[in-house]
Amino acid sequence: MPSSRKKTNKAGQEFYEISVSRGRNKSRLTRRWYVPDGWSQKAIDRELAAVSAEFERQCDAGEVVSRADQREQATQRAAEAAKILTLRQYGERVFMPSKAVTMSENSRANYQNYLDKKIYPALGDIKLPEITPAQISALLLDMQSDGKAHGTVIKAYTILHSLFKMAYMADMVQRNQMDKVERPKPRKDEIKAECVEAYTVAEVQQIMESLAAEPLKWRALVHLLIDTGIRRGECCALKWENVDFATGAIKVTGNLCYTADKGVYLDTPKNGRIRTVYAGADTIAMLRELRAEQAGKAISAYVFTRESDPEPMHPQSPTRYLKNFSDRYGVPGLHPHKLRHTFASIAVTSGADIASVSEALGHTDKAVTLRMYTHASEESISRASQIVHDAIKKAGQA
Repeated sequence: MPSSRKKTNKAGQEFYEISVSRGRNKSRLTRRWYVPDGWSQKAIDRELAAVSAEFERQCDAGEVVSRADQREQATQRAAEAAKILTLRQYGERVFMPSKAVTMSENSRANYQNYLDKKIYPALGDIKLPEITPAQISALLLDMQSDGKAHGTVIKAYTILHSLFKMAYMADMVQRNQMDKVERPKPRKDEIKAECVEAYTVAEVQQIMESLAAEPLKWRALVHLLIDTGIRRGECCALKWENVDFATGAIKVTGNLCYTADKGVYLDTPKNGRIRTVYAGADTIAMLRELRAEQAGKAISAYVFTRESDPEPMHPQSPTRYLKNFSDRYGVPGLHPHKLRHTFASIAVTSGADIASVSEALGHTDKAVTLRMYTHASEESISRASQIVHDAIKKAGQA
């Protein structure tokens, strides 16, 4: 049975330390659960019980490993590494077990899929020190020749770069073969001169007008994605207790994920931090109406649920719905992440500061926000020029 103690960190934040016993002669496993702002003690007790039960399940399933166990496993992996001959053996015995400690389940499954289907068939049975940069380059070129998307080829390149760097640092190879492998460039037919990664305000208005005839649940979900820029999984994990109908504030506390191995599971937000976003009055009104509608079917803690079922909506459902919506209404490239791009793009080009947009998106590095989401429009370019012109004119009149 897990136990918990209320504590405060150096920054003054309150949290509960949850611990699970593993029997005699073994250290207890612990994790922290931070108390969201404004929660009542009743809500805290209820959520703490749920978090404690899930942590106990993870401990019993071997999904949580203590630092001492991690050190022991690292020693065992190092011993195994001495016996490794091929890239496949290194990937299975050292590289992926190491990645699994630091990666989310979704990222781990993605890495494993690339290794199994794209890398191992070509290089897996070759002795690790004998793999040459030319063989790696040939694999990447073959993927491009087969019509694989540039993002797919880059992902394979990134995984191989990480694997050989780890092998080099562990003295498994005398040099990092990837140092002599050029990062793949897009094929000519993949260069998108007019690629639009975000919708304009006029296009968003068109989407919202088309939504008027859609079921309430989907209207509310799409409006929420546009209003806040939250991720698809964060939207599916949203609970009613995290929606403040008075202020429009919404706390993002979870991320619903899916992998073939694990199925649907609840995880923390991508960077592990709870954050607050704000929805507009129209969206909040839709959510209020949705809560009343949901109460007549199947009461649930979750905002977006399956049909007549209190279980949360599958995290891939929004993507499937938006694809269908895109086909029916002629909206090109509609998917949840493009709406996230749209939120950031419109916010930045309309004058919002990067720090605030970065916080809303849940980025730990503001440079990511700048690199991925800043799209200049003719209007914003014109406004920038006018600002400079006005400043010079004002200085001349002083």
